Amino acid sequence: MATIQWFPGHMAKARRQVVEKLKLIDIVYELVDARLPMSSRNPMIDEIIGQKPRVIILNKADMADATVTKEWMDYFKQTNRAVVEVNAQAGVGLKDIISASKRLLDEKFTKLAAKGVKPRAIRALIVGIPNVGKSTLINRLAKRNIAQTGDRPGVTKAQQWIKVGKELELLDTPGILWPKFEDEQVGYKLAVSGAIKDTILNLQDIAVFALRFLQANYPERLMDRYQLSEIPDDIVQLFDEIGKRRGALMGGGIVDYDKVSDLVLRDIRSERLGRVSFERPSEY
Repeated sequence: MATIQWFPGHMAKARRQVVEKLKLIDIVYELVDARLPMSSRNPMIDEIIGQKPRVIILNKADMADATVTKEWMDYFKQTNRAVVEVNAQAGVGLKDIISASKRLLDEKFTKLAAKGVKPRAIRALIVGIPNVGKSTLINRLAKRNIAQTGDRPGVTKAQQWIKVGKELELLDTPGILWPKFEDEQVGYKLAVSGAIKDTILNLQDIAVFALRFLQANYPERLMDRYQLSEIPDDIVQLFDEIGKRRGALMGGGIVDYDKVSDLVLRDIRSERLGRVSFERPSEY
């Protein structure tokens, strides 16, 4: 797989906007996908944010393997980072974000109060790559539809302040995605999860990666979903088995590999194979 160059102009602009707005805010919310917390981070984020207090928010925790998410929570805590898990879609875990913010900023606000500064809302900036659920999280926090949501990466375009009760003000920014995926594994994980458009990579390649991953990590679920008595080592044979079982055929009973690929990816994304995590802390 060639290195993907995918850095549209509005994303370069988004990076500049983040840097400009950092002086206005108290804390950064880094939103990642709980199923792939490292691959869904922006590698430039550490350098952009610098020493600003930060809460890592593992979104879509309801779709991730709960055991693996616990490993990730422990991993981030061990590296002295504030971390919470949420399901923005259902509004679960949102209070944890505010309490984590208060803990991190307690010292700053105590100092301001000592100087006679009136108490004010915490000002936070939400950053994350496209399609990680930023708009959904903002709407849930604000309890109204402010941010445009969509399952297409890069729906958020403009920048705005959003009041969340009396305690929090959010600065929304467009999603930033890095200039290139240095590691092809990262590209494939993002593609399987739906974070990048399926058209950027070859659909069958993404499905091959997904099936190999499931075979290694969740074999019982793979067998159960596609009624396989065993998982053939040969990937073409595996495609054939799934295609025949699920009727993904062309004329003359030939298996349609694009249809099988589409079917497998839809099954993963809609949790028909259960809650799946695509990476563990031990890999890092």
